[in-house]
Amino acid sequence: MERLQKLIAEAGYCSRRKAEELIKKGKVTLNGKVVTELGTKASFGDEIIIEGNLIEYQEKEYYLFYKPRGVVCTTKDDKGRKTVLDYFDEVTKRIYPVGRLDYDTTGLLLLTNDGAFANLMMHPKNKIDKFYVAKVKGIVTGDEVKTLKKGIKIDNKKICPSRVKLKKLDKKNKTSIIEITIHDGINHEVKRLMEAVGHEVIKLKREAFAFLTLGNLKSGEKRALTSKEVKRLYNIANNK
Repeated sequence: MERLQKLIAEAGYCSRRKAEELIKKGKVTLNGKVVTELGTKASFGDEIIIEGNLIEYQEKEYYLFYKPRGVVCTTKDDKGRKTVLDYFDEVTKRIYPVGRLDYDTTGLLLLTNDGAFANLMMHPKNKIDKFYVAKVKGIVTGDEVKTLKKGIKIDNKKICPSRVKLKKLDKKNKTSIIEITIHDGINHEVKRLMEAVGHEVIKLKREAFAFLTLGNLKSGEKRALTSKEVKRLYNIANNK
């Protein structure tokens, strides 16, 4: 027997956090009864229905995707915008993004139907590095880089990037390119860090997630992760 939200995540319906929200809202029935308690336990032999959908165990799938600009990291969008799942029409499993990249942010995104994996990858305590390259307005100074390295307070929490490097200055156009590695998982983290030192992000790209890179992928392309890559990510998250 496992907690109901864990089973829902393992079945690939959504992340564990989302499953908890659905349970609290009374959207989940267990053997014909509405469940609202997060401590409820069940097994895959039970009848679990979410919003009319019967939950069944699925084989796990993992993808690395090069997210284009102007695409939302949701399974559906009420504004009719293009979503990351529009690039996975041939995938029959119910996959979803591991975390999010902003609408105007490009780069490496993971998608899966493995809720436990997604939760491990997103949880701040596991400190999984995400490497970004940002083009910002204005000339970034050495003192501002030092300030970023020392840490910036966001939402009453001190955020210390793993690495900050000034890559290029364009004095003519008054822009800078900066590399920054983070692991905290706060919304709009890079943008908020740069705003804290007085620079608006013009372009932002995630180039790496842990040891994974985009490699030869082009914008809008994807590939399946290998079993070795998945195992290595699990090991990193579990600090092994």
